Amino acid sequence: MADPHEFPDFVWSIGEEGSDPVVMRQGERYRQDQFAASGHDQHMDDDLAAIADLGVHVVRYGTPWRLAEPRPGAYDWSLWDRAFNACQNAGLEPIVEFLHFGLPDHCGGFVERTWVEHFVDYVGAFLERYDSPRWFTPINEPGITARLSARFGVWNDMVATTEGHAQALTNVVQANLEAVDLIRADRDGWWVGSEGFDVPVAVATSPEAEAEAQRQRELSWLVWDLHFGVEPGVPGYFDLVDSAQLERIRSLAPTDRVVAGLDIYPISINAVGGERPDWVPSDLIRLAADEIERWHDRYGHPFWIAETSNLTLPLDEQIPWLDEFAQALGRLRAKGRPARGLCWYSRGDQFDWQTALIEPTGAVTEVGLFDTERRARPVAARFRELANGGPPPVG
Repeated sequence: MADPHEFPDFVWSIGEEGSDPVVMRQGERYRQDQFAASGHDQHMDDDLAAIADLGVHVVRYGTPWRLAEPRPGAYDWSLWDRAFNACQNAGLEPIVEFLHFGLPDHCGGFVERTWVEHFVDYVGAFLERYDSPRWFTPINEPGITARLSARFGVWNDMVATTEGHAQALTNVVQANLEAVDLIRADRDGWWVGSEGFDVPVAVATSPEAEAEAQRQRELSWLVWDLHFGVEPGVPGYFDLVDSAQLERIRSLAPTDRVVAGLDIYPISINAVGGERPDWVPSDLIRLAADEIERWHDRYGHPFWIAETSNLTLPLDEQIPWLDEFAQALGRLRAKGRPARGLCWYSRGDQFDWQTALIEPTGAVTEVGLFDTERRARPVAARFRELANGGPPPVG
């Protein structure tokens, strides 16, 4: 009997940007709010209708947790109610997201473990209220969340230590898997993930460059090692983490109803051991596809490109980037790699992402299918053609 919650063989999707981490501005903590910056909170219905008009049936969507739980245990579902009504009116099915880089103020930071219980309670309350969603990204980019909050020290906790990063990463992975476990128990839902995907490329032909590229790969893949119950590629990294917490995570490792999310942008491809070559989109996509195959050899799970855009490339490269990626996914599928979709991220332009949100000046990051005035760019028409054409050709 077919699984009524089965994720499609291939989807063309679009996401709505809703990041809300805390950063520093002029020496004070400042909450980034992409919903407010883009005006999506005022144009929700029109924005979601515009996504559907491009032939898309699946949207990546979440509302900020802090707005749904303004006080501990006190939930305000009004924004979620609006979002689901707008999705229904547009004919869109959401991949539901609960946390996109920011915690409610009452939860402190990611290094402390107390927020995990609050998050699980929030997910449980959501599932009790809404019975229709079947696909979930409980936490957007767990690895990036921990990296920028507790390794680079530029978001939220502002911690920059190995110990802090190991603990934050453990906490975020546990929270994500606890949510997945709740969802599966409640409705056999699917985890359709989203995670930053580094592509370290040794550009110098030296053992040192190759070793450094491998070191970077192993460090960035720790988030997958934890999620999938694989022995961590960096020995001893979690030695200071409570062993009972690590055992709990291992017990939650999913084996089915998973589509891992690989978030790949031009900036994801990193030159190691020398200056960055003048890579064109076809070069960047080829390198990313090679890394996807390495990833799939290690973990074996179906995957989709949960985020991509021309980030760091000019606007006239949007269509070449999209076309090259579509062709690469077709080639991967032809080789038996289970690529299940591509999501352009995001519908509209973003703000301050040139600096990973750490310089909150309101500068426009031109990556959208639509500009800040909600005018469609040429890439939107190309995306519609692809979405209406089904899975990418395998040839």
